[in-house]
Amino acid sequence: MENVAGKVVVITGASSGLGAETARHLVKAGAKVALGARRKDRLDALVEELGDDQAAAFKVDVTKREEVDAFVKGAIEQFGQIDAMLHNAGVMPLAPLAENRHEEWDQCIDVNLKGVLYGVGAVLPHMNERQSGQNLFVSSVAGHVVNPAGAVYCATKFGVRAIAESLRKEVKGNKLRTTILSPGAVESELPQSVKSDRVKGFVNDLYENTAIPASSFARAVVFAISQPDDVDINEILFRPTAQEM
Repeated sequence: MENVAGKVVVITGASSGLGAETARHLVKAGAKVALGARRKDRLDALVEELGDDQAAAFKVDVTKREEVDAFVKGAIEQFGQIDAMLHNAGVMPLAPLAENRHEEWDQCIDVNLKGVLYGVGAVLPHMNERQSGQNLFVSSVAGHVVNPAGAVYCATKFGVRAIAESLRKEVKGNKLRTTILSPGAVESELPQSVKSDRVKGFVNDLYENTAIPASSFARAVVFAISQPDDVDINEILFRPTAQEM
């Protein structure tokens, strides 16, 4: 944790769940955090909790490239630099393909893939110029194992891993680090994005009976960021002990 103090970390999807809990852990370890999400009121409450000298809130929809650009630019203006970016915003609209939930497909791709690409595109010039920085990507167990009703969601999470691995190879010459975090069932608002009647009961039961606290994810992020500059933690895959799939 000694390498976390003083770092500036940008977090998307920071208004609840994994993003908010990670912000708490990072500030406790001495980092400063730039928090981005659509629900500004929740971000403002989190900044009040963490302290406005340690945290700043930015309203951002990751599906809008200009808003992501403004978020990253605002974080640099506020804190002077960005040492790490956690690409955390995501949705999980699980449903059988036969239900033809086209709007959910679009949303899943726009948030989980294009939102990540916009974040990388916004922060990479700054990191390359400094020849320092770390991108942390939130994939999932669903980025390793494909399950029924998960075609689109799993495709995006496999895609996040592909983006991260390609970036890792691309930026090695600039001394940047790349980390993929692939959690199983962790307490968050993700189950709320499941609208299919054929799936949501199963998902809710899984999370109610199996999910581990968001702090488990936050500790993994702090661990990855805390490593010395010559150590690049490329992937952390973890599940609740009770989770089979």
